[in-house]
Amino acid sequence: MADDTDQSADQDSGAAVGHDLDAERTTAPMSDYSSSAVGIGFVVMVIGVAIAFGIPLLTVPL
Repeated sequence: MADDTDQSADQDSGAAVGHDLDAERTTAPMSDYSSSAVGIGFVVMVIGVAIAFGIPLLTVPL
């Protein structure tokens, strides 16, 4: 059976793959976004609210 737990120090960890290790760390709220991205998010929210509340209201017997 292979021992997969023995890793040398020069191997990349799973967290480091594909990331620039020298870049300053940022989080999503700090990232730049455009007004079109805000508009798309708002449209997605309105559709979600319509589905979440509209469908149950349509199925309620009067």
